[in-house]
Amino acid sequence: MAQSSQPSNHNAYDALPSSNDPRPAAVDTYFKAHLHSANYHAVLETIHSHSLVAGLPDIACSPTQAKFLMLQARMCNAKHILEVGTLGGYSAAWFAMTSPDTKVTTIEADSGFANVARQNIETAGLSQRIEILEGLGTTVLQSIREEVQRGLREKFDFIFIDANKQDNLAYFNAAMDVSKDRAVIIVDNVVRNGMVVSAEEAEKDDRVKGTRELIDVIGKLKGIEATAIQTVGEKNYDGFLIAMKV
Repeated sequence: MAQSSQPSNHNAYDALPSSNDPRPAAVDTYFKAHLHSANYHAVLETIHSHSLVAGLPDIACSPTQAKFLMLQARMCNAKHILEVGTLGGYSAAWFAMTSPDTKVTTIEADSGFANVARQNIETAGLSQRIEILEGLGTTVLQSIREEVQRGLREKFDFIFIDANKQDNLAYFNAAMDVSKDRAVIIVDNVVRNGMVVSAEEAEKDDRVKGTRELIDVIGKLKGIEATAIQTVGEKNYDGFLIAMKV
């Protein structure tokens, strides 16, 4: 094996940034400043800040993550997007920017969160293109499934799952039923700071257990191609599972 004649500079980069490391958040800020237009920033920052003032937890996607998701939807030419887990409507607003005629249906179990999201969506002028359905994810998805089967609702071409992780598999199964062929399904928070690889952690944390169950099932499903992307940034160390119906 050839040996490099140059001294190693790996030490500064080998360690995964910790939650106290300022670099990932600084890099996200840099990318946002250079790659996000002011039009995006003004509307979406208002949604984010109002959500925090209203007492919602700061667990929405970061701006760089949200724009990444929106671009995935745009590359799919998504016209009907389903989101499981609205929070304050931040990512739903991003998805609405996929195209002028994209419609977003988003599900939220917490009535307080849903009320804040409605205010945010109305303030953003997106009420005509974002539908907020309030109720338990599994219950609302069953209603959507029935509407799709009866021809009352069009199937979705892009689905984003970002709700309670214990029900990830139920959400994914429902997503399969209500989505078009070649639809893209993305599941958030599948890395969980690396804990996803730990069977021991899954015994202690239902969120890890739910994520592992989902990954195990998807890996055995026919008609699905999937992978996962690890992310690091202002939201620390996590990642997305990305699947496509084939």
